[in-house]
Amino acid sequence: MAKHKITKEKSKSTEKLKEIGSNIVKDIEKGKNPVINFPLRNLSNIVFDQKTRTLKLGDKMGSRSFFNVAHSKKFLQTVEIASILKKELLETGKHEHLRGVFYMAKRTIPGTNVNIVDEQMESDDVIEDLEVISGLSREQLHVSANKMGSMVGNIILEDSGDTIDCSKLGRGGYSIPSITDELSFKKINAKYVLYMEKAAIFERLNEDKFWQKNNCTLVTSQGQTTRGIRRLLQRLSEEKDLPIYVLCDWDIYGAYIYSVIKYGSIALAHASGKLTIPNVKYVGVTGDDVVKHDLKKHLIKLTEQDIKRMKQVSEYDWFKDNKEWQRQFKMMKDFNGKVEIQALAARGISFISEKYLVDKIKNKEFIE
Repeated sequence: MAKHKITKEKSKSTEKLKEIGSNIVKDIEKGKNPVINFPLRNLSNIVFDQKTRTLKLGDKMGSRSFFNVAHSKKFLQTVEIASILKKELLETGKHEHLRGVFYMAKRTIPGTNVNIVDEQMESDDVIEDLEVISGLSREQLHVSANKMGSMVGNIILEDSGDTIDCSKLGRGGYSIPSITDELSFKKINAKYVLYMEKAAIFERLNEDKFWQKNNCTLVTSQGQTTRGIRRLLQRLSEEKDLPIYVLCDWDIYGAYIYSVIKYGSIALAHASGKLTIPNVKYVGVTGDDVVKHDLKKHLIKLTEQDIKRMKQVSEYDWFKDNKEWQRQFKMMKDFNGKVEIQALAARGISFISEKYLVDKIKNKEFIE
């Protein structure tokens, strides 16, 4: 992303927060009770848009007013944290972690023994509220989170003025930052991007130079995909027209990880526009692979929690009418088991990189 574009984004973000404050001042000057209006983020206002096939916020609105006892502390938290984001981050061009913002906001209200925030959960929640109120993402507000991902492949990018060649960073690969909107793609030579939930599989494929032999880019996180990685994958899909394939365990949690990348998540429905990839495809382990590759002896018995979660997920709008996914869920129940990606190592340490993935991608054995 060009430097002038980042500056323009920062200016837009600053103005959005300034607008929130200006509206409050106008209410005060008119002798009115200051009010902040915003779309509700609760479950009753989450809808699945059949046209775009993504989760979004509905049209229900809420408000937060200063002279409402039930709202006053949250109102103050919203104003205080908006001020911190504007003055301390956006206007200085600096970024801060969620934890740092919490400590910047954690101070006692003058003349009282009450803190503005007591727990990080409070400031995190307000930051998500500000995303909805302002229409800006957390990343545009210069707030970061933990880095939990790596990337390797024939891709050269610019990160904070540094040129990074992701093909020359050893076994660890490029450490994906929390904020990926500010990365600039200089050169990409790849036919597709393969995302995997497990770092252990990333290490196996990287050591076997799967990305080099198959002309692709590998991306991983640790379990559930972070916002930064989801945004990175979306940018690679939309800006570079690269297919995105998802490699997960054959269990309900793997299916859910895939669905979050494709359709979005309930918790972040307000940010779906910058996180979802409707054309992503699942290339992970399936019940058919269990039979084809003789993995039944490596099945892990389903727990009560697995079965309960499967019932919940299988009834989501984006899964309940999908015949292929319903067939996979039924196979899990019939087998009373799940399989980890690592079970493929039983067929040979490099079976996954030399045979399994090569054949599945070549034959387009995807689930959508």
